[in-house]
Amino acid sequence: MPSNDAAKALPKAERKAVFLALVQAQDAGSTVAQSLKEVAQRFGISDHQVKRIEQEGIDGEWPPLG
Repeated sequence: MPSNDAAKALPKAERKAVFLALVQAQDAGSTVAQSLKEVAQRFGISDHQVKRIEQEGIDGEWPPLG
């Protein structure tokens, strides 16, 4: 599987949970870098996967954005 599809390997519900956790961490005062690391560790995925999920969530206006 190509590495750029790694985030897509997670079910959409789990990707949305990652996105929500990322937004909540940033709303609670974490920096972007801190929140990426925290969420990656929490979900057992790479920082790169979190970044891709973040972009997917922004593009799709996932909750809590949309």
